Amino acid sequence: MARRPKSSIPRYKRKTRRPLLRRIVGWIVKILVALILLSVLWVLAYRFVNPPITATMISDMIAGRGAHREWMPIGQVDRDMVRAAIAAEDSKFCSHKGFDMHAIEDAMKRNASGGRIRGGSTISQQTAKNAFLWQNGGYARKAAEAWFTFLIEHLWGKRRIMEVYLNLAETGIGTYGVNAGSQRYYGHDASAMTALEAARIAAVLPLPKERGAIAPRGFTRRYGNTIAARIPIVARDGLDSCLYAGAVAAPKKAPPPVAKVPRPQPGADYEASRTAPPVVNAAPPPPRAPSEPEVVNEPQPALPNPPASDNSLQ
Repeated sequence: MARRPKSSIPRYKRKTRRPLLRRIVGWIVKILVALILLSVLWVLAYRFVNPPITATMISDMIAGRGAHREWMPIGQVDRDMVRAAIAAEDSKFCSHKGFDMHAIEDAMKRNASGGRIRGGSTISQQTAKNAFLWQNGGYARKAAEAWFTFLIEHLWGKRRIMEVYLNLAETGIGTYGVNAGSQRYYGHDASAMTALEAARIAAVLPLPKERGAIAPRGFTRRYGNTIAARIPIVARDGLDSCLYAGAVAAPKKAPPPVAKVPRPQPGADYEASRTAPPVVNAAPPPPRAPSEPEVVNEPQPALPNPPASDNSLQ
């Protein structure tokens, strides 16, 4: 059998073609490294630059709802509003590193037992989702949310996280941030708020497209009152102390007098449109006397269907 002629090119200069699988793995590794570097640079940029727009805002603008926001530094936001957010959304905000494992475990137990699906997201997780990601998305978005939560906890710090959260959280249909929400509902900015005003905006945060802070009804009203009662507890226990260490809080002042004019109430008609549940095992009505004329009920107009949920708890 004839031997192949030896190549005149030294072995160390010869080009060898790697197997296809190794090349694919190499490209995947390069893409992952590039994504990690881009995400780190993105987070670092938002430490100093306010996020100009979010995926949720873009979705609202495409749907024709608009996206109104009035950025306010945390040093100007009324401290009761900050405390209301902590009381409503994340009482361990200053003590955890981005994830509240007990809340996540409790949420998993509740979800496994059936009923409405609820999450165990912290304010840090919600900020990461609002600033860098999108609503819904399942496990892929949750994984990305965990990564961005880790980054903002280590590259931003608690004060910047809270500032971005208070300015990006949806507070109404097409309304973003507590400052824009306060202007919409109460006619003044968020630098001076009563505890009840702050609590009612915090009560709107989980379902901003279905709840309103003006004359709320049902659950929203009760939940707002509960948050208002928790605000002094947050102050007493120093649950917001990490936000003001070495920084000056906004001075407490009374909200300015505002003329009472009719304002839109997004969500107020939602809870009112819910029909009362049927009474189980109710006693039958008493028999009508023979001489009593029969009353014929006039047909009532159908109530409007409630708006679709924005799945903000997912």
